[in-house]
Amino acid sequence: IRDDVSDWSSDVCSSDLPDALTSTMAAAEKPLSTGVIFGTSGLGGIMGWICVHPFNTLAVRMNLATMGANAGPQLSFAEFSSKLIKTEGLTSLYNGLGAGCLRQVFYATSRYGLFEKFRDVCAQYRKTDFAQRFATASVAGGCAAVISCPIEVCLVRMSNDASLPAEQQRGYKSVFDAILRIGKEDGLSAFYRGVQPFAMRAMLVGGTQVATYDQFKMTYAGFGITGLANQFCSSMSAGLIYSIVTMPFETAKNRMAFQKMDPVTKEMPYRGTFQTIGKIAAADGVLSLWWGFLPYYGRCGGHTVTMFIFVDQIRTAYRKNFMADK
Repeated sequence: IRDDVSDWSSDVCSSDLPDALTSTMAAAEKPLSTGVIFGTSGLGGIMGWICVHPFNTLAVRMNLATMGANAGPQLSFAEFSSKLIKTEGLTSLYNGLGAGCLRQVFYATSRYGLFEKFRDVCAQYRKTDFAQRFATASVAGGCAAVISCPIEVCLVRMSNDASLPAEQQRGYKSVFDAILRIGKEDGLSAFYRGVQPFAMRAMLVGGTQVATYDQFKMTYAGFGITGLANQFCSSMSAGLIYSIVTMPFETAKNRMAFQKMDPVTKEMPYRGTFQTIGKIAAADGVLSLWWGFLPYYGRCGGHTVTMFIFVDQIRTAYRKNFMADK
């Protein structure tokens, strides 16, 4: 994740530039404060999430459509989307939006903010290289997942609640209602159901993003694709790779977050990451771990693109308006 600024030609002297442009260039070289780094990461994450939330709703709904006794026939992405919109309305795609935005406050803020801080601290002791970026991105992703897991549980439950029979629906009125009721009805431990696959997924996302994004940027640049087009193509390509790698962990996280206690055994059916993955594969087939992949990829790739763009634009505006010498 970079704080991209424009490259300026070395043969242009600052004295030849207008004062406003010179001060803007100087501001671009100043490091952002910790508060601004975390704040812009969270705000960019929220704005990006608003764009892709419908994909997340479809991904969760499709992914959990094969779960339990209420499982129906597997439909294609187009068929599933059309049926959902026809039966529940277009606004149903934004079920759980409040939880999604609140999740970004914790997840995007901590994930991208921590990555930049970890990267900068490590850079004081050794030259930044691929291994260092991979490690810091993975650790930051895992920390962010642990921090935001309670809101992730609320998001999964609110996004998929309407798919349950009326008598089984939880009927959360808002994300804050969900937080209060989950704590009261299921106990505080319920907020961390699925934290293992969620953290593993977040670490894999961080690592594979770093491993593939830079490579795709160089590859597309070799084809003459530069600027915003390069960023878009690289983000979507990196998103495709890490979506394939992380989808089984996303499936396990969704099952563990949404599950209910078995009324007969009084136990939870899903207890650990690999136990959940193995149980799903045995019951529904290995490919069921990737059910709902298209909307999941739309969410992952789309959020990577939109968030990077929003964060970059917000930081550019901040530097121009608050850091440039007047």
